Amino acid sequence: MDFLAIVTTLRIRDLADILLLGILVYHLYLWFRGTKAFKALIGMVAMGVVFTIARTWGLFLTTWVFQILWQVLVILLIILFQSEIRQVLERVNPMRVLGFRRPNSSVDWAGDLSDAIFKLASRRIGALVILERSDRVNEWITAGQSIEADAGLEILMSIFQKDSPLHDGAILVREGRLKKAACYLPLSSAEGLPKEWGTRHRAALGLSERCDAWVIAVSEERGTVSIARGGAMTGVKGKEPLASLISEGILPKAQSQRSWGERVKSYFTINWAAKLLAISVVSATWLLLAGQQDFEVSFYVPPVLRNVPADKEIAEPVNPRVNLTVRGLRRDASTLRSSDVRVEIDLSLAHLGYTVFPVSRDQVFLPNDRIQIVQIRPTQMEFKLRNKQ
Repeated sequence: MDFLAIVTTLRIRDLADILLLGILVYHLYLWFRGTKAFKALIGMVAMGVVFTIARTWGLFLTTWVFQILWQVLVILLIILFQSEIRQVLERVNPMRVLGFRRPNSSVDWAGDLSDAIFKLASRRIGALVILERSDRVNEWITAGQSIEADAGLEILMSIFQKDSPLHDGAILVREGRLKKAACYLPLSSAEGLPKEWGTRHRAALGLSERCDAWVIAVSEERGTVSIARGGAMTGVKGKEPLASLISEGILPKAQSQRSWGERVKSYFTINWAAKLLAISVVSATWLLLAGQQDFEVSFYVPPVLRNVPADKEIAEPVNPRVNLTVRGLRRDASTLRSSDVRVEIDLSLAHLGYTVFPVSRDQVFLPNDRIQIVQIRPTQMEFKLRNKQ
């Protein structure tokens, strides 16, 4: 397949096709990243590549087996990962994808959560709070009871008080909403940790070592608040510094404070590697499949005039041309040039003056039978003959 010929025939709608699908693939990556379904999605992509190669090379048995497997796998994956798929669909919001958010409510929940955490610390109530960021933490946490509520003081008090059945574990906060309680986290295996650290601090550190989530640990013995980020634990002295950390590190910058130039620049610079990879994968896939796409091309062909009477010559038209529109697979039609096509008109019946001759499909000769004629213009041509001088 001549990839260079395909690239040189790219149209605006082809570029739009690649761009739109690239954006979709990028957001699917963001939504599924960190979930158990992401690994399965990678496996399906790999199988799709093998299936495409097998079909391109004409491997009949392999293609048939993969066609059967696709039907079974799609149903099986929907059943196994229905919770992850539901969460992804819940996050599909065109306003969010385009970057239009409501910053005020986000800032409010950061302040409310910080205030609630320090009130727990002042009452010597231990707590463990997961702040989910880009990576989904479902892969790393176990157990957990689903909850849907605002992460305020009352709900945190009811969860972490001693006699609560949910107090032994962490809560998961996603975009200001409490999603789970009584979650168990992986413990850090790092050596040399402070002896005063209990299970909560080791669990907070353990999760932060495995993903980009932030975990807030409240010590019931000392009444202190610490935050684990990137495998490191630091203390937080007050609710205002904690609220600032959440606002700057987890919440997006308020859109009202950003100019259009900043928004456009951030769209290209934030996660640029993932965006470039998504566009590259889609472009490569498009090139592999483009050869199977129907493609139309139009060009002008000067007709070959045969059997002109020996004593006569053509007076008009001086430079006759026939406009042809043909269709075929892109790998065939995209490389077609006017020099590859021949249009013959027999003038043996011509006489002095004007004579009209039809231009039909039978008079058009194409390089192969994979190309089809869509339109011929004009369908007839008028020639004026005169005696040779």
